[in-house]
Amino acid sequence: MFHLILAAPSLVVILRWLWPLSLPLWGTAAIALLLLFASQYHVWSRLSSGSVFAPEFPRPVVILFNWAFGAIVLLALLQILLDLGSLPVMLLRQGPVAIPDGLRYAAAGLAALLAAYGVAGALRVPPLKDIEVAIRDLPAEFEGYRLLHLTDLHISRLFPARWAKAMVARANASGVDLIVVTGDFIDGSLEMRHADVEPLRDLHAPDGVYAIPGNHEYFFDYAAWMRHLTGMRIRMLENAHAVLWREDARIVLAGVTDRSAGGHGQAGPDLDAALAGAPDGAPILPLDHQPGGAKTAAARGIALQLSGHTHGGMSVGLDRLVANGNGGFVSGRYAVGGMTLYVSNGTALWPGFALRFGRPSEMARITLRATR
Repeated sequence: MFHLILAAPSLVVILRWLWPLSLPLWGTAAIALLLLFASQYHVWSRLSSGSVFAPEFPRPVVILFNWAFGAIVLLALLQILLDLGSLPVMLLRQGPVAIPDGLRYAAAGLAALLAAYGVAGALRVPPLKDIEVAIRDLPAEFEGYRLLHLTDLHISRLFPARWAKAMVARANASGVDLIVVTGDFIDGSLEMRHADVEPLRDLHAPDGVYAIPGNHEYFFDYAAWMRHLTGMRIRMLENAHAVLWREDARIVLAGVTDRSAGGHGQAGPDLDAALAGAPDGAPILPLDHQPGGAKTAAARGIALQLSGHTHGGMSVGLDRLVANGNGGFVSGRYAVGGMTLYVSNGTALWPGFALRFGRPSEMARITLRATR
């Protein structure tokens, strides 16, 4: 069913855009077959690796598939707009209206250009995005404390070692006190991604690198990935916490597992367990891959929650749909009770639909300030 749904845009393009064009039958058939082939990108991904989440083609092929799939979706939307625009003319003429071939070709060209723009935006090494967050009861020793929030790295054939190395270099040059990663490190097994994740070993900050798993870690031998990431000097907070010190002052960094963990035989998110033994009175900063549980965290008197998972919705318009599946949270800063929730647009994104429009990737450099 999933693959049939993904084929729907190509069927719209074939029936409403391609078929009315003045082309010989063999040309129409050839283009229709290419459209159907590109629309089944996720089938070919599964055949290449056993998972739709890890296309194991050369990177240029993965880029081409993402561009083609995106162009098909955009052309389907543009063709629907053309059809809707022709309705008033049909009503006035009281008869059918033929959309000129030139207008159809223009729509195809625009879709191709927009898809190229969207893929290029997805593939970049993201810039630093500076934000300040006011924290109640923040100890004076932590005034101006800076942390870098990375999330949704999705290291894969699309975001390989070269991309990871450039991202790590930018992170290390950010001048922060702490680096946190809120999950979805990879797309692929440890065997597939061993070389691609190696640059993460060089991530460093004075107070260390802390992280939690995202839902994608559970798709590819979760236990193996947790051991490997821990061996790369990344401290995984699986329903656990760490205490950060400045002289005698403390803040608590807590991490929970992903809500999809139970479906993979692993321990689900448990904030109570994560905070067990945490010092009283210290501000709490939890890491939770998915933002949907923010209201539960806010009820615990938490100061700042960092999340990812949504990729910012990837596109203006589509972000509203993504928000509906994530408690209404999709991109940026939210006030939830007395807590600040920050949902990052993501450092990268899933290679199955790698396009961005108006929701750019980011590396969020967060400065803590005391509430005044």
